[in-house]
Amino acid sequence: MNIAAVVPVWNGREHLERLIGSLERQTRPAGELIVVDNGSTDGAPQLARLRGARVIPMGTNAGFAPAVNRGIRECRAPWIAVLNSDVELAPDYFEKLEATGAPFTTGKLLQPDSTIVDGTFDAVSRAAAAWRVGSGRADGPGFSQRQTIFSAPFTAALFRAETFHRVGPLEERFESYLEDVDFGLRCAALGVQGVYEPAAVAWHRGSATLGRWHPDTVRRIARNRIFLLARHYPSSLLMRWLWPILIGQLLWGGVALRHATGFAWVHGVIQGLSGFRQMRKTSSQMDETVLIKTLSAQERVIRDLQRSNGYDAYWRLYFLLTGGGA
Repeated sequence: MNIAAVVPVWNGREHLERLIGSLERQTRPAGELIVVDNGSTDGAPQLARLRGARVIPMGTNAGFAPAVNRGIRECRAPWIAVLNSDVELAPDYFEKLEATGAPFTTGKLLQPDSTIVDGTFDAVSRAAAAWRVGSGRADGPGFSQRQTIFSAPFTAALFRAETFHRVGPLEERFESYLEDVDFGLRCAALGVQGVYEPAAVAWHRGSATLGRWHPDTVRRIARNRIFLLARHYPSSLLMRWLWPILIGQLLWGGVALRHATGFAWVHGVIQGLSGFRQMRKTSSQMDETVLIKTLSAQERVIRDLQRSNGYDAYWRLYFLLTGGGA
């Protein structure tokens, strides 16, 4: 048993069925499937048991991070795949990822039945705003080059089990959203690098549980962006980068307002600021030199790919107002 697959589930039986089917077709199959149920009511855990999965009930919707951590604690395999229940993997997905030999790796995620990119890897700006590189763009050469990364989306990623022993579990206070970016920043702090392998392809339905602009999604993202600042930014950098931080946060509030979720964004910001001090007290901020190097490089990745593939309004304004980036 070399690979154990961990899948958090909260309803979405039809999505889970597609995922399990694609797991059964893998050329490098997982020896164990662990489904962590966050209180589903549509029969998803029953389906998982019928298809041979070990189901671990959480009893309530504890969020993505606690469910993933619970599943990882049950794994004994040297490789651990973490998968959203709404992905479908190409038959050679695990084979391609495992062949990289990296501490963690992820592939190219496309939208279903299309050549539109859903995501590749995560890049983070000085404002602690993450871009899932390529999201919404037509697939092309810019997203087809294997490269070293520091942050892999936990949508469909493969990890050496020892990576979790070294870096630690997901931060459960994030519940859902940006917990993978937090993990990536901890990897960067320790010099742990992963690989983006575009030859490994999967299809992701994206925000199938709540929806991309559900108020609870917006609230958690707004809160967790501030938690990223609390956990990783030394005080000196909070002051040095105060302008891009403010611009990045406020612009995203404007995007939320355009999607009629402005109140949810405000709620999240208030929660983030309220929990800032406690989050900071229980976290170790990154070395300033390492953080500057990491985020400056990542911001250049965002700027260059946005420039070559067409700017989103958010990033166009961000780079305009911050003088072109780091």
